[in-house]
Amino acid sequence: MKNGQPIRVGVVGVGYVGQHHARIYSEMTGVELVGVVDIDETRLQELGARYQIQLCRDYRELLGTVDAVSVAVPTLLHYSIAKEFLERGVDVLVEKPIAQHLAQADELVGVAKADDRIFQVGHIERFNGAVKALEAVVRSPGFIECHRLGPFANRNTDVDVVLDLMIHDIDIVLNLIKSPVVAVTAVGVPVISDQVDIANARLQFESGCVANLTASRVSIERVRRVRIFQRDTFISLDYAQQEIAVYHRLPAADPGAETTVTIMKENIPIDKAEPLRVELESFIECVRTRKRPLVSGEDGREALKVASQIVEKL
Repeated sequence: MKNGQPIRVGVVGVGYVGQHHARIYSEMTGVELVGVVDIDETRLQELGARYQIQLCRDYRELLGTVDAVSVAVPTLLHYSIAKEFLERGVDVLVEKPIAQHLAQADELVGVAKADDRIFQVGHIERFNGAVKALEAVVRSPGFIECHRLGPFANRNTDVDVVLDLMIHDIDIVLNLIKSPVVAVTAVGVPVISDQVDIANARLQFESGCVANLTASRVSIERVRRVRIFQRDTFISLDYAQQEIAVYHRLPAADPGAETTVTIMKENIPIDKAEPLRVELESFIECVRTRKRPLVSGEDGREALKVASQIVEKL
């Protein structure tokens, strides 16, 4: 509740992702889903019948009626729409990537800070139960390998696969390593769309860690996996299943004697939940308490910075 009243929210763009924002907001306690915005009349009518809410063709119709908003429109519109809501005193969660260009991201971060607005970026994997469990086991990794593969979908073809898919893993890796990127190499190929549809990038960090990231939207198999290697420990994480396997090399009982290597699997408890629901609950909590989001505008900006370096190498 905000001053004893429900927090009023809206969703701009109710396509593949945005429709789920609307669904979850409608189910949350202390939140009122005021309205949704889209240019698809059929989609609007479907949601209007389901939720009995305001239906808008122009996002400006929500200004003055909401405290917070989710922006889930094509990437090229993120900057202009998010900026106007922030400037009009509305807290914003914008889907990833934060914007098309780094200069736009910098301006959005600056506007949010100047106007004391909550500004969160929708890097949903941070709210995956398995990813949250990584904090307890990752320490000084030396090598990280990420694979994010899936079939082609007729959405997000306004951006290449780096900004569409790989940016999820870029954000996760940056959050794990917490060290500057010192070198980037990459290769990519357009296959179905006019944009690069499959890409591989290699990131070298000042700490010495290397991350190898592969993203494809032309794969038959759907894969969402990351493997982490550090001294005496191997970690395998499946985003889709929200599962994590951790293997440790045990120290020898007699360090001076020749012995076989002993490997032990550690069972890590996972709090499994719908990541988008956890993400939106976290956003609303930040709106209520005014605390910094788990994935702030600055975090979204850093992920876009590295993604842009990869795109330049392509």
